[in-house]
Order: sequence, then C-alpha cells, then structure tokens
Amino acid sequence: MKVGWTVMLANYLGQGRTPRYRDIRDMARQAEAVGFDSVWLYDHLLYRSDGRAAIGIWECWTILSALAEATERVELGTLVACNSFRNPALLAKMAITLDEVSNGRFILGLGAGWNKAEHDAFGIPFDHLVGRFEEALQIIRPLLKEGRVDFKGTYYQAADCEITPRGPRDGGPPLMVGSFGPRMLRLTAQYADMWNTAYLHRPSSLNEPRAQLEAACADVGRDPATLNVTALIALGYPDLGALPNVAETYLTGSEEEVAAALQDYARMGVTHLMFHVEPYKAEALSRLAASVELYRQGETG
Repeated sequence: MKVGWTVMLANYLGQGRTPRYRDIRDMARQAEAVGFDSVWLYDHLLYRSDGRAAIGIWECWTILSALAEATERVELGTLVACNSFRNPALLAKMAITLDEVSNGRFILGLGAGWNKAEHDAFGIPFDHLVGRFEEALQIIRPLLKEGRVDFKGTYYQAADCEITPRGPRDGGPPLMVGSFGPRMLRLTAQYADMWNTAYLHRPSSLNEPRAQLEAACADVGRDPATLNVTALIALGYPDLGALPNVAETYLTGSEEEVAAALQDYARMGVTHLMFHVEPYKAEALSRLAASVELYRQGETG
C-alpha cells in the first residue's frame, strides 16, 4: 500500500498566511526525502463562507507543474481536480502534459465540485454538476487512454478531438474519481481506474462507503477488484496544536497506533492512503513518516 502526504496551498488553520511557493516546495521535498510515495494538492480557487473574508489558495495545476520539476520520485496528484473549472478536453491535455513533465508520475484525481462560493466568484456555472461530470468523463477517459474522442453533449463538445503528442505512458495517467452518493459512485464504477473516498479516520470508517461502491460496481457489472480503492485520512496530533472534535473525526494516536491503522487499511485492500494532517507542520510530517516506517517494517518482517 502506498502512502501520500497532502501539501497545503491555502492560508491554513493556525498558520496566519498563505504559504509561499518555497514553503510548498520544501514540504513536498521533505515528504519525498522521508519516504512518502506521493504528494497531493487540493484544487480550489478560494474558500469563503458565512460572510467571512476569503481564505487564499494558490492555483493547483501551476504548483503541480513546478513540483514535477522540484521532485524526482514521488507520484503527484490532484485531490481532487474540480471538473467544472476547466473544459474537459483541455483538462485531459493538461494531464497528459503534466505526466510528461513528471516522467509518468501524475495521477488525475477528479470530482464534480461542491463549493458554490468559488464558482460564483470566478463566474463558473454551478448547475447540473453531476450531469456535467458525466459528460466530462466521456471526453476525458478516451482522451487519456486512446488520445482521441468525438463527443457532443448538452454541456460539452469535443469534435474529432485528438491529443498529440502522447505522454510517457501509452494509457495516460490513471484516472481517480473522488465520489460518494449513488449516481457519482455509479460513474466511478463505469469510468475510473481508482476510487477515492475522503476524510476517513479509523479503518472501520471505510466500511460503509466501500459497501456503497461495491453496490455501484454490481449495478454496472464491474468486478470491484478491478477498481483500486484509495482513501484520504484525516490525522490529528492534538499535542502539536488544538484541534476540533479529534475523537470523532480524526485518526490519532502514538506512532505505533497509527502504524497499526495503516496495517488495517492495507489488510482491507486499500492501495493508496493520502493523509490530511493537522496541525500542518514539519513535526507532524516527521511523526507520520515514523509510523509509515513502522508499517513497512511490519510488511517485511
């Protein structure tokens, strides 16, 4: 099982400022140096709610391109890219190009979107998000896999579209869909290489969403064993900073206890875990890296 670290692009809890690129780069390089398999970035344009001031965040794809050059080994992924921000054919072109820049290390994580405030602020339609997503998948998947599509839908068109040149992998980067709910899970079962479910904590929190995914696979006639299961885990270290509702919403514990949770997720057949860690600081990264090392020792012991 691979283990990844989520690098923050936003003015994050308790930090007081949006991180500069050099800080983002240094954290990604540190994650690579201590043995993580992947680095993940959220794709948002701003955070705003309840009349509060907007929380700043850098544009995801620009930073990903820079990190592709700044790192050498780790996989890089979007967790997850918002479909409605970009034309789907262009998004596929961007993914193939980023896979080239990273020498085959990119994973395209994709979702339908949810944050109305950023759609409104940037003039992006917020209607029929799942309908738009369904059409987008019919464009993106064939462009990634075969490099060509001819599609005309209600929301998107791609007339005799071709992606050339192709990237370093014949089938393009893997397509990972972040989803919940019957319709989105059904689309995941139809089109995705990987499924992501988000903000889990203890291993038992995977049981219900996974059962829903398996039901969706049964509906479309797909063997769920052919769909890689990935999960974003909320991990909290209360002694490093105050956190809300740790017991209910975060995985927490000693290095050994977190390593044991990793072992449980691996036994459940999860292929890739990504960690959203609070508080977001280098000490937390080092502590999680120690748990990952204990987990790997158990794999080989």
